[in-house]
Order: sequence, then C-alpha cells, then structure tokens
Amino acid sequence: MALDRSDVKSIADLARLAISDENIDKYSTELSSILDLVEQMNAVNTDGVQPLAHPTDAVQRLRADVVTESNNREKYMANAPAQEEGLFLVPKVVE
Repeated sequence: MALDRSDVKSIADLARLAISDENIDKYSTELSSILDLVEQMNAVNTDGVQPLAHPTDAVQRLRADVVTESNNREKYMANAPAQEEGLFLVPKVVE
C-alpha cells in the first residue's frame, strides 16, 4: 500500500505531529513499507494454528484469608514513650 504526501500530512495532522516538508517523502516510504509488511503478515494462512499461552490464563494460588497473629497492642503500647487512648504520641514535625 503506497502512501502519498497528502496521506502522510493527514496522518501527521491526526497524530498532532509537526513534520517538515523535506521529511514527508522519507516518512511516506517508511510508512508504506510498514503497511506492506502488515499486508504480507495478514496474507499468511493461520488456520489450525493454536494461540500461544496468555498470562491471564494463569491461575494464582491464594492462601486462606485467616488471622495468624494475635492482638499484641498492649505489649507494643507498653514500650511507647508517650501514648493516649491506645494511640502512639509523636512530636510534631510539620508546622
């Protein structure tokens, strides 16, 4: 599929790209070769070809959502230099 200068300008405008006039011919050639490659890949017969593995097909092994720790709040509060109503008191660091 060959793209001409107006096609490249239109594509650049849609993509909000500024292309200088001296580069339009180069981009036209490169974009045309990319589209030719896509056409060539689309022409390949893929009937009977199995799709490759996909990461969303994997199943994660999840652990049971159970409590494994006991409540040690009183033990931790005993080490606090300052506390109030079960909360740690810290010095103000932001004015």
